[in-house]
Amino acid sequence: MTLATDTSVLIRELARTRPTPGGTEALRAALHARRLLLLKAVLVRVDGCVASLAPAVRRRFDDDWALLERAERTDPAAVRDLLDYPMTGAWLTETLAAPEGPALAARLAHLSGLAAAAAVRAGCPVDRELDVPSGRFVLPGLGVLSCPSRRVRVRGVAGAARVEDADGLAGVRFTCPGPGAGVGWQGLHTLPGSAVVLEDLDPYRVPDRGIGPDALPAAERPDSDPVGWAERWRAAQALLAATDPGRAAETGAVLRAVVPLAPSGRTAGPPMSATLRAAPGALLSQLPREPDDLAVTLVHETQHTKLASLHELVPLHRAGGARYRVGWRTDPRPVPGVLQGVYAHLALADLWSRARAGAGLGRGRRPRSEREFDTHWDQVGKALSILRGSDELTPSGREFVQEMERHHASLGVAARTLG
Repeated sequence: MTLATDTSVLIRELARTRPTPGGTEALRAALHARRLLLLKAVLVRVDGCVASLAPAVRRRFDDDWALLERAERTDPAAVRDLLDYPMTGAWLTETLAAPEGPALAARLAHLSGLAAAAAVRAGCPVDRELDVPSGRFVLPGLGVLSCPSRRVRVRGVAGAARVEDADGLAGVRFTCPGPGAGVGWQGLHTLPGSAVVLEDLDPYRVPDRGIGPDALPAAERPDSDPVGWAERWRAAQALLAATDPGRAAETGAVLRAVVPLAPSGRTAGPPMSATLRAAPGALLSQLPREPDDLAVTLVHETQHTKLASLHELVPLHRAGGARYRVGWRTDPRPVPGVLQGVYAHLALADLWSRARAGAGLGRGRRPRSEREFDTHWDQVGKALSILRGSDELTPSGREFVQEMERHHASLGVAARTLG
């Protein structure tokens, strides 16, 4: 089978929105290849900034890079998992976009925490001391250590590590595998029954500009409500498992982190949620009021992560300026936005099609299931006609849209049969 054939099969599989283990693995591989490319781009950029980077900044970067390489040689899978973490992608993107000078130097310093987290995860020997001007040493995917002295020491041997304030005022000990514990340490919470973390600590979890029309910032501890998220998550996963076990499993396989957003002043409408193209695998969301709403949000944003990863592997559209009205938004959307919306809402139509048969989300809620299915199915059909006539799609994009049309039609047939 040729690469073109393999790609065509993957496009058809993913266009149906249905979970497939092969599709998930292919997207993971594409994501990792993209991360390695971005990491290499950071190295190339640093090499080209000899005049603008202070010697101490460059020495620290070189030491961080060397530690990351040692950790990768010790445990490649552990380091790959860290590089593929959503917030690593956000950091890489911001670092590459930062102007030369203090802004770039500040972002490069984040690599120290990334390298230390890699060493901790991999059980790689390490012994180094670092300046921490902010007083908070971030270990991506693990947590944050308070450093009152503004210096941190990282020490580790095979299977164990300690990260502590240089004056001994705080510290955390790790025994791999396992979470850290210690004074001044804030570790990430894992959501029940999954490996997905509630990411309320990483500085790159939400862009400076915020999310959505209200420019929502990230929710900070203690206002991120880990108890509320755990309760909603458990209930939402139970609803998804009863309605569509495949999608329940897919959310746990595709998503890596949930980033709580701060509440807005609005009292009506659904909670705000988003997926960043730079950080696929992270769901950014306000806490939904009901488990049903979170279940729907999980499916919706999982599709955004899948499509963002697929587009990096196989470009689906090219640059263009046209904007179109779609049923689920009040503002005109460019073709990439229409494509993302169609894909997510087609998955929701699929979900509500199953729910209206009486399981999970539809138990005792058949009127809502029918209403939601009809709305999504109708909106997707109209938006698919926009994409069908667009000249901004690549050949792969057109193939993707054609397969979505076939799945959309099959859902319509099933709905008429069910009556």
